[in-house]
Amino acid sequence: MLPDRQSHRILIISDAWHPQVNGVVRTMTTVVNELRVMGHVVEVIGPDRFRTIPCPTYPDIALSLFPRRALVRMIQEFHPDALHIATEGPLGQAARRWALRTGFRFTTAFHTRFAEYLHARTRIPVRPIYAWMRRFHDAGAGTMVATRSLQDELASRGFSQIRPWSRGVDLDLFKPEPREDWHPPRPIFIYVGRVAVEKNIGAFLDLDLPGSKVVVGGGPRLASLRREYPAVTFTGPRYGEELARAYAGADVFVFPSLTDTFGLVILESLACGTPVAAFPVTGPKDVLTGAAGCVGAINADLRQAALDALQGDRQACRAHAELYSWRACAELFLSHLMPLREAS
Repeated sequence: MLPDRQSHRILIISDAWHPQVNGVVRTMTTVVNELRVMGHVVEVIGPDRFRTIPCPTYPDIALSLFPRRALVRMIQEFHPDALHIATEGPLGQAARRWALRTGFRFTTAFHTRFAEYLHARTRIPVRPIYAWMRRFHDAGAGTMVATRSLQDELASRGFSQIRPWSRGVDLDLFKPEPREDWHPPRPIFIYVGRVAVEKNIGAFLDLDLPGSKVVVGGGPRLASLRREYPAVTFTGPRYGEELARAYAGADVFVFPSLTDTFGLVILESLACGTPVAAFPVTGPKDVLTGAAGCVGAINADLRQAALDALQGDRQACRAHAELYSWRACAELFLSHLMPLREAS
């Protein structure tokens, strides 16, 4: 833990950063803003500072080319009190090697199931990828993980020094009113998020449900899904208040992913008063189980979950979302950071 004083210099290395749009970027951006409000000096080094190439099979992700020399210079010039490596990409790898070589301590976070994502695209077995990720993270002083079920899973795979780190939601932006006046017949079943193979969107679009389906988001599968499902309303990406209205105007948010580590969109939907239907997997079962009142449904039969979620209590959804604070998320993140060197 960092010494108890008012301000620390915190350096975050992340291969996921602006202009990318995903859960990792949203989480880190919000946490950084909270830490700065708390009086800390925070710097983020992302791919935007380097020459990059598009990630194979996922061109929206930029991979930094040969970042080591410039990255080390940036780290040294910042003089951090604590180093956090958020991702396992080229920047994370280079920062990890530098820290191990210099004897500096660092923390990491397990944001993304790369093993499952790579398997979905290339059919590479997940076991050796998890072994590689375990070596990456266990070299640090702690790995931050968003949910209890993911903690248990990673522990069963041999990960050590796992630290709990939940998430938050912007309750001023995501709220029950105003609502989008969707014109298709109700009930409206909505999906919000990346339109990519690992999100398992087909499991939602193939469901036999009453009313209409809406997909909000962009990604590599958007064009092909528009052709395959002409009866579905595809809006493309939405942001800010327009996105909040989309959630609020739906009757059920269907979250078909089997591989997310949390699912910020679940909290955003609940904050807008819209119940959630999902499979009983990491993320949904951690957030939805044990809520006071009906905030949705989880079921291995996603159709049944979607139908059951129609009975959700919109006020209970909002009340449950209010339990998740970004300030508490930032404070927990800060509590897990370590000084670069142990006190002598």
